[in-house]
Amino acid sequence: MKVWQCTVCKYVHRESTPPEKCPVCGVNKNKFIEIDEERIQVRPVRKAAVKPAGQTDIPTTDHSPAPSPSVKVATEPPKKQPPPPPEKGFAKIKSLALKHHIHPISVHTPNGILPIAVVLWILSWMFNSELLAKAAMINMIFVILSLPVVVFTGILEWQKKYQGALTPIFKIKILAAAFTSIFCLISLIWYLADPGILSGTKALMFIFVNIIMVAAAGIAGHIGGKLVFKD
Repeated sequence: MKVWQCTVCKYVHRESTPPEKCPVCGVNKNKFIEIDEERIQVRPVRKAAVKPAGQTDIPTTDHSPAPSPSVKVATEPPKKQPPPPPEKGFAKIKSLALKHHIHPISVHTPNGILPIAVVLWILSWMFNSELLAKAAMINMIFVILSLPVVVFTGILEWQKKYQGALTPIFKIKILAAAFTSIFCLISLIWYLADPGILSGTKALMFIFVNIIMVAAAGIAGHIGGKLVFKD
């Protein structure tokens, strides 16, 4: 049995031939490479050494013969490679964002706050509460402030980590993220322009826009989890 790995999402496939399409990210089989089992990254598990009761450390003795002083082995000193030039400015920011996984960290802000904001909009509509509407508005402001970082790091990770692949799963994720961002802006601007929207005739339309927004965010988050956990 051979081991194949997707070069885009790192999915591992164990069969005699690679799959026609990656079951995770959807790229064609020409994106798979054959690898050794040892190359698969496994997170090391540290275990404390357990010694039998009463046992002490016994130094081991190397009984291999010492090299003869008369025999000299010619060794060539390794050539030193010049260090790469240090990154500066915007390139440094991008490298740090990828290294420290800023996208999966930052995306938790809109994904966590958006459902709360929508629930507050709905409760404000049901109970005609101006206080709940203002609370929802404040939550939406925090979401919109976080979106530039989320979108920037998401595009960066897609280009660097997933090689800018445009399979259906990535297209859906990009479209869902775009819908989420656009509908966030529409929702907040609409409320600021008409604070009484939830008590007017267009309240249901306003609620519907917010429900679509949360659904789009959920789809983007689900695909992101599929790409990370490979299931």
